[in-house]
Amino acid sequence: MLDYPAARAVAMVVQTGSFDGAARALGVTPSAISQRVRQLEDRLGTVLIDRASPCRATAAGAAICRHVELVGLAERDLMAQFPASSATPDRVTLSVAVNSDSLATWVLPALIAYAREGGVLLDIAVDDEDHTTDWLTSGRVVAALTSVAKPVQGCTTTALGHLRYHATASPAFVQHHFAQGVTPATLGHAPALTFNHKDQLQQLWVHTVFGQRLALPTHWLPSSQGFVTAALQGLGWGMNPLPLVQDHLTSGQLQELIPNTPLDRPLFWQINRRAADPLQSLSATLRRHARAALV
Repeated sequence: MLDYPAARAVAMVVQTGSFDGAARALGVTPSAISQRVRQLEDRLGTVLIDRASPCRATAAGAAICRHVELVGLAERDLMAQFPASSATPDRVTLSVAVNSDSLATWVLPALIAYAREGGVLLDIAVDDEDHTTDWLTSGRVVAALTSVAKPVQGCTTTALGHLRYHATASPAFVQHHFAQGVTPATLGHAPALTFNHKDQLQQLWVHTVFGQRLALPTHWLPSSQGFVTAALQGLGWGMNPLPLVQDHLTSGQLQELIPNTPLDRPLFWQINRRAADPLQSLSATLRRHARAALV
């Protein structure tokens, strides 16, 4: 059987980023944490912690962390069946991966509602919606919000809807760069906004509307709200999620480059099968918020 105090020590080192932090969290000495981690590594025959600054889990260590997380969720549900018990289960930290635009628009209220109801702590990883499944595959999270419909091995998938995007810019930007219309030629000179090197939304919109890919001059800006601010101030044009720009479109502070050309991105909730039952409440909360926010 797994040495659970040692496994929890591994998980806490990863959470806090150091052996000293894990010692403070668990109320023991740093040497005790080091001994527990080393003994578990010796027993399993592999390194679990990359002793860097901050400390990080190896692939094997990540698997241990997720196992501790799943056991904690199961124990929390088990103890709920014994309301008269004086035993208090350890606080569970729930690790999930989400895309930045969903975090900025609709998913955070759902996660907050669940955290308050379930008494869990949140460890939210942010990545492009095409790549959040990588976090599931590597075992770094137990659930992910993703654009990928095909389930990761060991996971189940639920379709949530589509997050709608519009190609938007300020009226002054449109007048300056697109006085002759929005065409492949004018798009080749007008600065775009790109979240990071994984962000393909601008290219997807261009390909959807014009049937071709272009070399777009771009500003790199890894912030969902920053995209809106930059568009409002005329820095560039970008694909903004409708919930963030609806009021600006209505007021005329922003406008679509080409009217009625939205880009809808599908979103799926992928969750480790072992976590599906303990996290039924979270999945239900996400579906409820998705129905209100997504197309």
